[in-house]
Amino acid sequence: MRTPIGRGRAVVVTGASGGVGRATAVAFAARGDRVALLARGREGLAAAADEVQRAGGEALVVPVDMADAKAVDDAAEQVVDAFGRIDVWVNNAFAGVFAPFTEITPDEFRRVTEVTYLGYVFGTRAALRHMLPRDRGTVVQVGSALAYRGIPLQSAYCGSKHAIQGFNESLRCELLHQGSKVRTTMVQLPAINTPQFDWVLNRMPGRARPVPPVYQPEVAARAIVHAARHGRRREYWVGGSTVGTLIANAVAPGLLERYLARTGFDAQQDPGEHGGVGNLWTPADGPHGRDFGAHGRFDEEALSRSRQGWASVNRGRVGWLLAGGGLGAVLTAGLRRGGWAQLRRG
Repeated sequence: MRTPIGRGRAVVVTGASGGVGRATAVAFAARGDRVALLARGREGLAAAADEVQRAGGEALVVPVDMADAKAVDDAAEQVVDAFGRIDVWVNNAFAGVFAPFTEITPDEFRRVTEVTYLGYVFGTRAALRHMLPRDRGTVVQVGSALAYRGIPLQSAYCGSKHAIQGFNESLRCELLHQGSKVRTTMVQLPAINTPQFDWVLNRMPGRARPVPPVYQPEVAARAIVHAARHGRRREYWVGGSTVGTLIANAVAPGLLERYLARTGFDAQQDPGEHGGVGNLWTPADGPHGRDFGAHGRFDEEALSRSRQGWASVNRGRVGWLLAGGGLGAVLTAGLRRGGWAQLRRG
């Protein structure tokens, strides 16, 4: 699906058929941007394109498997042919398996790695091929608290997120060395209410679920859109749980491991039956013709705001508030030590 070229930025979002990618595409569209939607699921892509257009943007649907480097390069060419350039590339597509490591086959582990890690590598390479000659553009890597702290039952996904973290740090160093104006940044997310927990390959007894607290995908989308506009920052942390996890992992990783060993299995399961097959090899909407949308089944508990996320994207403003608060405290203390009497005498 192709729409006429407009004036907004040219944005690519991978994994755009559902979840965080879907919410992010709509958030860019609401700013008047042109959005290329990359994913495998055609039903989800068509519905996402409709949402993008209703939000005020322009949509380009490009079905692609992000594990296929040649197909990703071709997708980037389609975007440039349609939009004239690529201003922002958001790497978000992933695959996962909820199971103990010993119950994941080598082919399944490889597939998760190829989609979730190499998909980011291939997407970044395709984006840079068009951004570097123009010496402008931003690549946003959608990460997770799990890029720093692995948890049980998600070894393949956690390994991929750790790999993305190292890859992105290396790339940032190279771009800085070159003096390039192309930016890359990473947004570390908390647990998000997306459909992935109903379509992920699951070998647990119960239904997969995110570890609370859970946030709505629009919280992630707002942070990603902000990061795309202010790509100089190396990363953004979204959600108080992300901050708490990363700090705990830095201060007491062994203690955190023992805590996760005790709680991490039950915290990632709800009672009830599940399909178990997942979307690892084929799109979740393929055989069913179903659009899953951006939200999962956790709307009743999901938070629509993140105070910490606001603080992260408004770091300068928070600094001024803290400085102002500190100055106010100093002045108040000084006045209490006799300043009021001096003012009255003056």
